[in-house]
Amino acid sequence: MKQIVYALSDSSGETATIFSRSMIAQFPMLEIEQKRFSFIQNPQTLKEIFHQAKKDQAIVFYTLNNPEYDQMVKEITQSQQILAFDILNPYLKKIEAYTHQKASREIGAARKLSAQYFKRIKAIDFAAENDDGKNPKSILDADIVVLGVSRTSKTPLSFFLANKNYKVTNIPLVPSVEAPAELWQIDHKKIVGLTTNENILQKIRQERMLAYGLQATTNYSDTAKIHAELNYANSLYKKLNCLVINVANRSIEETAAIIENKLNFDKV
Repeated sequence: MKQIVYALSDSSGETATIFSRSMIAQFPMLEIEQKRFSFIQNPQTLKEIFHQAKKDQAIVFYTLNNPEYDQMVKEITQSQQILAFDILNPYLKKIEAYTHQKASREIGAARKLSAQYFKRIKAIDFAAENDDGKNPKSILDADIVVLGVSRTSKTPLSFFLANKNYKVTNIPLVPSVEAPAELWQIDHKKIVGLTTNENILQKIRQERMLAYGLQATTNYSDTAKIHAELNYANSLYKKLNCLVINVANRSIEETAAIIENKLNFDKV
């Protein structure tokens, strides 16, 4: 069954898009077509979008800071019997009641060029400059140090965490190369060791070789080599007494959440 999903906003629409994907992901049997409508600036555009939503029998997720637009949408969806979810205003009203403070309802407030924004940019630059062991000295300045053998998703995890304002450096582990001495000079709670299952890592490496136009079976994807690499990595993690995460069949988001949760507990 095909289901059209709208995400619309008078801002970028990122919140509505992410929220809608999270909801629809719970219905794997549905074939989803998602449409995004951003920076809506006039009532006529809103009317046209909902007119088409009615034709498409779409499910609508929206964030509208403009109270006039919000009221208009509620009237349209009620009269046209369109399934729509306001994922901003009900929560703002509850927070206002709880804190006795009025929400600014500023469009794009989450993306303002604030100190947090520039901190995130610096974190992303840090991750780029210190990716894949480029500068072991960066271990001393990092918030998080990610270790792992090749193809355990060190780089995408580092950049995902950088987008959450963490300075992350990642170090590839190779049995024939001595681990950086800086690892023993920092708090072990900052270190994260990534591991995985041998057969999954072998498949990933084989696919990588094929993507390069090479044979799938090489020394890089050899079973014995993978076994030795993972054993070396796990032995090092034990010595470092660091957090170890098996990334087999785990998304980057899940791995990052485990790391953040551990960091938060360490601060308590």
